[in-house]
Amino acid sequence: MEELINELKGEGVLKNANVLRAFRAIDRKDFVPEKLSFEAYENYPLPIGFGQTISQPFTVAFMLDLLRPEPGEKILDVGSGSGWSTALLASAVGPTGKVFGVEIIPELVAFGQTNLAKYKFPNASIRVAGLKLGLPGEAPFDKILVSASGQSYPKELVEQLKIGGTLVIPIKESVWKMKKVSTEEAETEKYEGFAFVPLVTRQT
Repeated sequence: MEELINELKGEGVLKNANVLRAFRAIDRKDFVPEKLSFEAYENYPLPIGFGQTISQPFTVAFMLDLLRPEPGEKILDVGSGSGWSTALLASAVGPTGKVFGVEIIPELVAFGQTNLAKYKFPNASIRVAGLKLGLPGEAPFDKILVSASGQSYPKELVEQLKIGGTLVIPIKESVWKMKKVSTEEAETEKYEGFAFVPLVTRQT
């Protein structure tokens, strides 16, 4: 695992100290299907079933560096998949923070919950996504991470952010960082050159 971490640092990610500590504390091998465990420390995505993947380590590290999770924060993880990103965030926010993972595919919710349970985090959970994108019943959040690509900013997620909060989300082939300055204004940064599975919401 340390070899992967060194590779990622060489590629210019894991610059945030909390994210680096989380990558050392959370073993990616615990979040991949057993038959692919020998590939757990490779820097590419791996299939986890149902057309979904556990994301490339570089991409996860890049997005978490942008998100800058801090101890004590309340964070929403949309599209939690295998549970890896939820566990990384739970490690980064520490025992005084909270992390809520949501996933639309019930079988992956069970997979993610099983994987997350290996770390016995009292401050993190994964649940089946509801009809509304995100988790409005637990809002507002300090930060929101989205691991699947949409076509535009989901207004409902922006509404679930605190003023001053940060959203990191893939839109088409780019990663966007949005800081909510006020109820009407946001600051955005765009980083191109990524590929993600599509963001899916429940149909009413």
